[in-house]
Amino acid sequence: MKVRTRNKIINYLSSPINIVSLIALSFLAYTILIPFFKIVLSTFQWKQEDVRLVAGAIPGEFTFYHWLRVIYSDVSKALFYKPLINSIGIGLVVALISMVIGSGLAWIVSRTDIHFKKLIGFLVIIPYLFPSWVISMAWLTIFKNSKIGGSIGIIQGLFHINPPDYISYGFVPIVASLSIHDSIYFYLIVGAALSSMSSQLEEAARVSGAGRIHILKKIVFPMVLPSILSAFILIFSKAISSFAVPELLGAPVKFYTISTMLYSSMRSRMVTEANVLSLILIVISMLAIAINQKLVGKKKSYATVTGKATVQRLVPLGKGRRLISIAILVFLFLISIVPLIFILLQTFLLRDGVISLSNLTLHYWIGDSIYDINTGEPGIFKNETFLVGLKNSLEIAIISAVIAAVIGLILGYVTARGKGGRLSKCIDKISFIPYLIPGISLSSIYIVMFAKPTFILPALYGTLALIILITVVKELPFTTRVGSSAILQIGEELEEVAKISGASWFTRFKKVILPLNKKSIFTSFLLVFIGAMKEMELIVLLVTPKTETLTTLNFYYTQKSFTQLTNAILVFTIFIILMVYLIATVFGKVELTKGIGR
Repeated sequence: MKVRTRNKIINYLSSPINIVSLIALSFLAYTILIPFFKIVLSTFQWKQEDVRLVAGAIPGEFTFYHWLRVIYSDVSKALFYKPLINSIGIGLVVALISMVIGSGLAWIVSRTDIHFKKLIGFLVIIPYLFPSWVISMAWLTIFKNSKIGGSIGIIQGLFHINPPDYISYGFVPIVASLSIHDSIYFYLIVGAALSSMSSQLEEAARVSGAGRIHILKKIVFPMVLPSILSAFILIFSKAISSFAVPELLGAPVKFYTISTMLYSSMRSRMVTEANVLSLILIVISMLAIAINQKLVGKKKSYATVTGKATVQRLVPLGKGRRLISIAILVFLFLISIVPLIFILLQTFLLRDGVISLSNLTLHYWIGDSIYDINTGEPGIFKNETFLVGLKNSLEIAIISAVIAAVIGLILGYVTARGKGGRLSKCIDKISFIPYLIPGISLSSIYIVMFAKPTFILPALYGTLALIILITVVKELPFTTRVGSSAILQIGEELEEVAKISGASWFTRFKKVILPLNKKSIFTSFLLVFIGAMKEMELIVLLVTPKTETLTTLNFYYTQKSFTQLTNAILVFTIFIILMVYLIATVFGKVELTKGIGR
């Protein structure tokens, strides 16, 4: 029996794909599963700091104290229930508004004869390329009031009208900012579904005398309902776990969500309570995804892509075609370009909100240190902190993108070539877990995991290595699926020929797989690079003065009310992202809006 078992093990390990799978599983377990279980365990243990607060507390012993303190104590309302209600309210309203905007635009671009489709597609994708808080900064630039913001916004500066607090800060601006940014996901998901649909059913209904509204209600809507539900749940999950926008627009008026309360608790040294909030946020996100799968699974399925060529007859807009086209362009210009114009304008104003020739300056770009201006902070191009942040951001983005693209391809190879085995299925499911974990929750998990030396690595807190690691892990769900899709398009015959020729697995991977997957690697690189350059909530708890990035420096200056410096950094970050995207589009033939609109 022992000999047979040993032979099975030897035979199993003689397969390169099995060895690679085991290495991949070990990596995923160490970077995802172990940190998750470690933070869960930490919430049920007394900590050293609890000894002076609770009589009888013994560090390391089991307790429900921290969970009860969060959900059933005198501070529960402020610490948990009020932020929870705020988070759910924001999530639902943002998802509904995004559904109306995104689905409406997707249908118009995909199914009608509207003008300027390519231009509309570009304008729609712009908010995705920018950090989520760009709209927030533009909102503050326009609507900030002197009562709370200290300095004034453009509305107050031009018209001497002090915007009410609920317009400047709180629920309304948070919902508006997130809705504008997140509607792109509805557009992409629903637009892709509409673009793949044949219009034969619609034509048949039209010939039978059905009206346009009836066709939309009885044919189009049921066929894209699964995509709408998926997009709704995705945006709801993103909105309730969003950190940057609620922090910038909510904290000044003490409007907290679960994610901002988590951050506040962590900064107040209530680490275990923050971990409890982190786990609750994870559970909410997982429940949302589970509900989505349940609802979509119960819906009737419709074959929208068959062996026949997809025929699409565009709906004519008639006499209103030009007017509708111009109206949509104006709307997209207002939400995509105008915020950038206001943010850029603010960087040239010496005093907030005062638009006049005498108030124009280049100080916030190239000025020297003057104590009366932002307590001596020089312009960004003469600011050592900015230059360090720029170096760190580029280093994190480039290294993370390269590593994530390669690991994603390897994991994709394992899941695609694993023949549906248990190990490949396990790897596929584990690699998807980071998608379910909100960024700030994953950040708190990694603090617990890597604040002290582990059995493999030294303490990583305070290093760029930790930020690179968490960025790679967070992007794995996307890079793995990009890699898997690419591998499935490559026949195994090419590898078999190389194997017969005596090439090792590593040589086959390097000489066959990598060259044939250059485009998928480039796509993964682009997605991770853009994500890393605009990432805040994933790393805000992990940075130190030495590991400051452009986004966290941006966040720091916002808290200091250094509006012009904040906007200057934001403009420069946007410039880098846009240049990389345009280069990728022109030379790499990467198109994020491919398949939407014809």
